[in-house]
Amino acid sequence: MARQILDDPFYYLVNFQTVLAWLDARYGDLLSDDERAFIDAFGELPRPSQALLVRMIMRKGALFRRSKLQYPEIAEEIPAAQRCEGEPLAPALAPLIARGWVDPAPTLTLEALFALLTKVEVQRLFGERLAALGLRQASKRAWLAALDEDDEPPRTLAEWGRDDETILALGVDALCERLRLMFFGNLHQGWSEFVLADLGMARYERVAFSSGSRAFASRDELESYLHLHRCRERLADDEPVSAIDADVPREAHANPWLEARRAKLLYRLAQHSERQGELGAAHDLYARSTHPGARGRRLRMLERLERFGEALELARAAEREPESDAERQQLVRVMPRLHRRLGLPRPAAAASPETERFDLELPFAGLSVERTVQHHLGVPEAPVHYVENTLIGGLFGLLCWEAIFAPLPGAFFNPFQRGPADLARSDFHARRRELFDGCLASLESDAYQELIRRTYVEKQGIQSPFVSWECLPESLLEQALACLPAAHLRLCFERLLADIPANRAGLPDLIQLWPGQRRYRMIEVKGPGDRLQDNQRRWLAFFERHAMPVGVCHVRWAPGGARA
Repeated sequence: MARQILDDPFYYLVNFQTVLAWLDARYGDLLSDDERAFIDAFGELPRPSQALLVRMIMRKGALFRRSKLQYPEIAEEIPAAQRCEGEPLAPALAPLIARGWVDPAPTLTLEALFALLTKVEVQRLFGERLAALGLRQASKRAWLAALDEDDEPPRTLAEWGRDDETILALGVDALCERLRLMFFGNLHQGWSEFVLADLGMARYERVAFSSGSRAFASRDELESYLHLHRCRERLADDEPVSAIDADVPREAHANPWLEARRAKLLYRLAQHSERQGELGAAHDLYARSTHPGARGRRLRMLERLERFGEALELARAAEREPESDAERQQLVRVMPRLHRRLGLPRPAAAASPETERFDLELPFAGLSVERTVQHHLGVPEAPVHYVENTLIGGLFGLLCWEAIFAPLPGAFFNPFQRGPADLARSDFHARRRELFDGCLASLESDAYQELIRRTYVEKQGIQSPFVSWECLPESLLEQALACLPAAHLRLCFERLLADIPANRAGLPDLIQLWPGQRRYRMIEVKGPGDRLQDNQRRWLAFFERHAMPVGVCHVRWAPGGARA
């Protein structure tokens, strides 16, 4: 562990100062006046005030009960002459209030008040009104719904009837959210990343950062990200799609990363419209989105709207330039339906390879169907491993570690990334083609095995988008290297690179390895009533085309006993 977090009780302050220094070095030209003023003024605060503000920033929400802010390490940092009896943090809080960063008497909506108070406290404030409504024994949620019908205006806590408690409102939460966005390059990572790393619970690859290692090249890009994020929040809050769509930019973003987010937002709006039965609106939104699968959903909308001529025209365009194997698979199903609807000759069906099938009747012993087959088929000389997507993906991640973690522009923005930010983009492979070619070239000799073993040792435990360390013990790694031919690995890795978001899933559940014979067999397991999913069918067809040993095991439970 790099350092024991508990060695410094102000670890959180050190981490926040690290973020500010990082932003100053990399985003100085993008900082707004208020962000620059905040960073400068923060450095001038007494250390106890800095620590208290950071504690509030890193907590959930922006409203706090003063009595709940208890931090002994901050109180001990305050000089004895400044300490207040019964208010240990008052000297630390005063400068924050003076700067307007904390409001000691904010107005509270009824909903905010309910969130801050316990049920007993709510009953003390509104007991008579609730009793008059016949809701004395109801839930807190029911109380809120009933009282909210009176359209109560926001008030301070004292005005609500509580003068024995103080509510504090953090006034810089939106500003600090922007700083967090600049540092992480996203809003799903939070301050806890530092803590997890300090405790050794999460380790990340060290990537070389330059002054240009940042998510946003301009202030406009930062604001565009925040705008799209707010639109997604509005959708989550069930705001009408039409209102949100009115605020979605009509022009594509020049930044591919931002454009991908805009396209995904349009896709989600279309999905919501589709679920609401608004098929025309859904079609139009899908048509404006370049998110993977949007064209396929648009095609489905045209079918449901019985606009079969337009659907056939779109399907033929997709046939000429399919975006993925998933779309090709969809077109195989759609084309015969459209031809039939339009009275056209049925298109010739391409022959599809058949995967070997075998059936087992097994007693149910309380395990999953996959584990049951694993124990049934496994023998010492040919163990069966439950790997699903972890083995092929793990071997790929180990072999191509250098290419995956290459410090390309737009890939890494902060020290806490599990993988490159552009992993799901269509140009991920193209941007690193030479690096990946070099990694795959090692498969032409035994060099790949040494490379995989070395990476396995050197990178053990480091976060990776492909390697699940707990699912890849050294014994399995060695058996796989002995049994899986390099040519087969190359084929699988090339398919992964062709469409990482779609192809990293759908691999068979089990693999049986014969180390003594240097051979293997992959096994997809299906229990009673279970069917192959589309991504599984695509992988199975791929294995069959390349004569790679695979089978589908259909299980039925033997009569008697409990069922899963």
